[in-house]
Amino acid sequence: MKKIFTYAGVAVVILALGIVAGWWGTKRIAEPRVTSQVILSALRDRGFLVTQTFVFNEAIKITSDSDSFWRQMLWGQAIKAYGIAEVNLGVDLAKLGEEDVKVETEKVTVTIPAVEIFNSRIVGDINLENKQGILKRIFENDDGYNQAVTEMIKQAEANATTAEMLANANQKAQEEIQRLVEFIAKDKIVEVVVRENKEQ
Repeated sequence: MKKIFTYAGVAVVILALGIVAGWWGTKRIAEPRVTSQVILSALRDRGFLVTQTFVFNEAIKITSDSDSFWRQMLWGQAIKAYGIAEVNLGVDLAKLGEEDVKVETEKVTVTIPAVEIFNSRIVGDINLENKQGILKRIFENDDGYNQAVTEMIKQAEANATTAEMLANANQKAQEEIQRLVEFIAKDKIVEVVVRENKEQ
């Protein structure tokens, strides 16, 4: 009777080991292989990746200069405004090509385009002072808002795209994309480099 239980126990152990071995083998086979196409598709799916946001307090002054005192008094305009402008920079991952992702045995190298402006906007209200000449106010009345917004955004974008700002934004883009790729290629070293802009 004891032999029967012994044989039964051995059979159960062998069966269990077989099930575990089969499961492990199936699991290893089912694990997807990380290829350049897998990484490229995952990055492209992200579209435009915003990696840096700048917020500036902007103050602008716009005047319509004229050599004629009377023309300036009748048709002139002087605008003063200040407010908060936001500029978002990032990388358009949809621009990545097959040549931009290189997968080696132990390393993945991704070449990304340099950061660019995604969008710019005014945050909140603008404090606006608008002075107009007598005739301009009557016949060509302009509250100055659109001119002020355009100039403030232009100024904010210039501040966001200095060499120092772009260098910081590119570094943040590299760090963010490195984290994304490391999530896909967990067992590989990931390097992200910025492609130098070529003049069109």
